Amino acid sequence: MKKKILTAFLSFVFITGLLLAGCSSNSTGENTTSNENDTENANEEQVTINLGYYSGGKSDEKMQELINRFMEQHPNIKVTTQSSPYGQFFQKLDTQIAADEAPDVWLSDGVLVMKYAERGAIKDLTEWINRDLNKEDYYGLESNQDTDGKYWGVPQGIQIGALYYNKDLFDKAGVEYPSEDWTWEDLKEAAAKLTIDASDKKPSEEGFNSENIKQFGLTFFSITEGWFSVLKSYGGGILDESLNNSIINSEENKQAFEWMVDGMSKGIITDPADLNSFQSPMAVFPSGSAAMRIGIYARVLAANEAGLNYDVTVLPKGPDGERFSPVITNSWVINESTSDKKAEAAWEWVKYWSTEDEVQKEWAELGEAVPVKKSVAQSDTFLNSTDKPENKQAFLESFDFAGGLDTNAVWSEWVAKFNEHARRAFLEEQPIEEALENADKDVQKILTDFYNE
Repeated sequence: MKKKILTAFLSFVFITGLLLAGCSSNSTGENTTSNENDTENANEEQVTINLGYYSGGKSDEKMQELINRFMEQHPNIKVTTQSSPYGQFFQKLDTQIAADEAPDVWLSDGVLVMKYAERGAIKDLTEWINRDLNKEDYYGLESNQDTDGKYWGVPQGIQIGALYYNKDLFDKAGVEYPSEDWTWEDLKEAAAKLTIDASDKKPSEEGFNSENIKQFGLTFFSITEGWFSVLKSYGGGILDESLNNSIINSEENKQAFEWMVDGMSKGIITDPADLNSFQSPMAVFPSGSAAMRIGIYARVLAANEAGLNYDVTVLPKGPDGERFSPVITNSWVINESTSDKKAEAAWEWVKYWSTEDEVQKEWAELGEAVPVKKSVAQSDTFLNSTDKPENKQAFLESFDFAGGLDTNAVWSEWVAKFNEHARRAFLEEQPIEEALENADKDVQKILTDFYNE
């Protein structure tokens, strides 16, 4: 019911917007690009689309370069752009969607695609994908499918989780590097040998102080690079297949939490309080203060900038042999409210990005994401793009047991609520059973309030 109300609201705002201002996508953003070489005749037939994306660093220059090349190939399509840093972009986007002023096509964080889809803000791309794309050519396309099989976005870049390890710290401790056969218990056993307190004592030594750690065996945080992989590989999880019901209060999740809380209480794994002493939770591994981390592909940038001697491998297995790697498929989505003509022009941009190998290769060279096109991801362009990590193949192998993060229209809300309860368990402020029971109740309330109202 709530979806219908929101859809009706957006439709109302869209119609009002048309009456007052014409098609909103003619509005300009922070940056504007135009093809000045278009002929007068071409201008008469030209379609202008507004493209939104979150930006940062050297990716901005490459994006503009690719946009300019797209316009050269499509002289009847003019692209204006709207970009800003990640947080600002999505904050502004929510306001623009409500006011029917969102870009015609934008780059969505993979965890937000279903939010926009279920709230009626983006176009169903199933027909176009079936017509124009060979689905077997891509990683992550299925990530944008809803429970009815409809596609709502086309992958722009993939983030997938793996286990990072600092080879120098392993060598110094005389510990063998992680193998693909590791279980989470194997990881904890190795992590204990790699943990050092402020007095250079290890957990096995007399006088070890778990409250004052200089070097952690493992650091992780958040859903993506922390607890979700552990829960799933223990056979647990957060939502059922419908993504409308909580399954948090389970024996499998309890066992996974017991593994995590035990490691944190011994000082082997960073707990939320430990992370407060760092500039950011992501800084622990690049700073050399942890021997291992769960990390998505983008974390190679910080590790390389820090000059670490490191590599990656697949994430460990659970007690029954299950393995899980989180995947986030950042994707191009098309505004549901844009005109048919602009939507078709926007689809040409999406096809340009996803089907042309040269575009994929040039974006892959930035090192920010795993290419979505398998032919590029499996080529030297990606696998040998940098000296480290040497085993980039581990990211590709992880697709065999990869899965999404139970994304839905209220993903941000339920993740925040779950984190509140998980934090209490991690800091031993609340027994694990009580934390899971309360998390289950509160997350279910969020789901029920949205889907059943």
